[in-house]
Amino acid sequence: MPQTHRPPTAILDTRGLLCPEPVMMLHGKVRELASGDVLRVLASDPSTRRDIPKFCHFLGHELLKQSEQDGAFEYWLRIAQ
Repeated sequence: MPQTHRPPTAILDTRGLLCPEPVMMLHGKVRELASGDVLRVLASDPSTRRDIPKFCHFLGHELLKQSEQDGAFEYWLRIAQ
């Protein structure tokens, strides 16, 4: 996966929310961003491990990074056209 050392264009914090809210919020946030923008998503719902990669796959966004630490999940996405 590409490096994510640059700051993201935007951050979406969905910690404390449960399925389907994180993906619904992600869908809304992506609409605000331009092609090529990088979005950092923070989550606490374990179902995001499945849902966010599928979201990216189906909509053509690039999942740059996915990590988990102590029940906290982090995703970096590059927005598609």
